[in-house]
Amino acid sequence: MSNNMIEVTNVDKKYINGKESNHVLDQVSFHVKKGEIVTLLGKSGCGKSTLLNMVGGFEKADVGSVMLDGQEVTRPTRKCIMLFQQINLLPWRTVLKNVELGLEGEKMGEEEKNKRVMDALKLVSLEEHLHKFPHELSGGMQQRVSIARALAMQPDVILMDEPFAALDTFNRYLLQDELLRIQEKMKTTILIVTHDIDEAVYLSDRILIMSSHPGRIFKDISIKLAKPRDRAGEDYHYYRKRILQDFELSGNRQEPEYTI
Repeated sequence: MSNNMIEVTNVDKKYINGKESNHVLDQVSFHVKKGEIVTLLGKSGCGKSTLLNMVGGFEKADVGSVMLDGQEVTRPTRKCIMLFQQINLLPWRTVLKNVELGLEGEKMGEEEKNKRVMDALKLVSLEEHLHKFPHELSGGMQQRVSIARALAMQPDVILMDEPFAALDTFNRYLLQDELLRIQEKMKTTILIVTHDIDEAVYLSDRILIMSSHPGRIFKDISIKLAKPRDRAGEDYHYYRKRILQDFELSGNRQEPEYTI
């Protein structure tokens, strides 16, 4: 039985606009193991968000396959939840009601629903803010509500598209630590899209660097550092420097893919 939660195999994607064809992804293959945090790192236009949407079931590949826990992805499911940069909270609903939103339509009793909502809110340290509205919260706290809503649904996979990009540095670092703490407890598989090298090194078990036009996996790099990581440490800066160099080289299509 495979230990892979996500398997992307030989995926191609083109967008046709009139007579013009934009080749977005070319023969992309990668996997994400169960309980792993993997980052897709690449420059704008390399197709990383398109890949994330395919894993989430929001887009389909022209060629190739996308598998989630051994099943082909054909549509969005509650097993795989997407978190966007735009927080998407309903302004007229409280923190509690926004988190409950993710469970609407689920066949479960009120007691179980309340427990899942409260457990999720405790995980993100928002249990004392249940009756506040989004406009009464900071940007970081609003993003925590979004994370709690996803956690309440108990997904196998969380997909994150530049989730902390709109936050200031302090709140971004704070939420990165929150995410690691939660993931360590829940063992959720996480696939992140970012162009922030520091964020990728701090969070990831593996980083997939993408090249552009069309998008390909340029490098697959394992980050062999214990978590939480010391941003000032020598080993941390080794990876940061190495990935920065590979990131800059990712436009060179002649260089072969490899793993370290």
